[in-house]
Amino acid sequence: MQRKAHIDPEMPLIDLHRHLDGAIRLETVIELALRNGIALPAGDVEGLRPFVVIEGKGSGLMDFIGRFRYLTAILTDLDACRRVAYENVEDAAREGIDYVELRFSPWFMAEPNGLAPEGVVEAVADGIIAGERDFGVRAQIIGILSRTYDIETCHHELDALLAHRDHLVALDLAGDEEKFPARLFRDHFRRAREAGLEVTVHAGEVEGPRSVWEAIRELGARRIGHGIHSLQDPALVDYLVEHRIGLEVAITSNIHTGAVDDYAAHPIAEILGQGIVANLNTDDPAISGIDLRHEYEVVAPQAGLTQVQVRQAQANALEMAFLTDREKAVLLSNRKSTGTN
Repeated sequence: MQRKAHIDPEMPLIDLHRHLDGAIRLETVIELALRNGIALPAGDVEGLRPFVVIEGKGSGLMDFIGRFRYLTAILTDLDACRRVAYENVEDAAREGIDYVELRFSPWFMAEPNGLAPEGVVEAVADGIIAGERDFGVRAQIIGILSRTYDIETCHHELDALLAHRDHLVALDLAGDEEKFPARLFRDHFRRAREAGLEVTVHAGEVEGPRSVWEAIRELGARRIGHGIHSLQDPALVDYLVEHRIGLEVAITSNIHTGAVDDYAAHPIAEILGQGIVANLNTDDPAISGIDLRHEYEVVAPQAGLTQVQVRQAQANALEMAFLTDREKAVLLSNRKSTGTN
């Protein structure tokens, strides 16, 4: 019988690495495509699923990213952007999540239908605020720069994000890690830090430790998206442990991007065993076909985590969250007072 782990009901359930546009309901994709005359490879959810959801080991990061095209094609106007943001929060509530950080690239969402990136940021913020109000889930927004475009486009993308800086908690860098190293985006992240934003960067997912070092030294990252190849450099491991730089780990996603062969081969158990602060996340639940509970309860044991490590990952998520100490204390107190998920 497959071993199952248990989420600690007295600890908040937190997702820190969740792409908003990678968490769009397939039902919503079908509905908006039909309404707006957008061609899809199938006209029903089950028919569309194989074109979006990955099963088993994926063929690479860029193939994974390519599957977004069906999710973003239906963002034909700002109302659609507002709707999918709102539904993201609703879905987090249904999963029993207490706190979620939703990230998105306004340029990536705007490009398929020629929307204004600044308008996308405003619409997403409106949807998330409404979702918080209606579903009681605390949600914060992380803006993404899509490195796969180019340096200048990312400056324009950052302009769109900073125009609504009050709605953001952090800035991220995502996309083709190999061809667009972090050092190319020093100026962008200097601007973000000067605006008071936290920094988390996709690194060490496809590339090795150098990518993680650059994210920290060149961009000022306090958290790393994925970072699973950090173990290749003992000095980096020591640095991460000493400075409490957290790794936002997404086990299933790492298999679906082809970064890891299977659950048993995933380094998460060693990452936690080395004392690195790391938590579990969904990344892109629509593409991976999972939710956060699945990662903790089903996937974590398959990746070799003990029940103690599962709880540690939960505790790490609270430590890593871009919240004040007081806000963290409130989350913890609220969860302990209910004692149930």
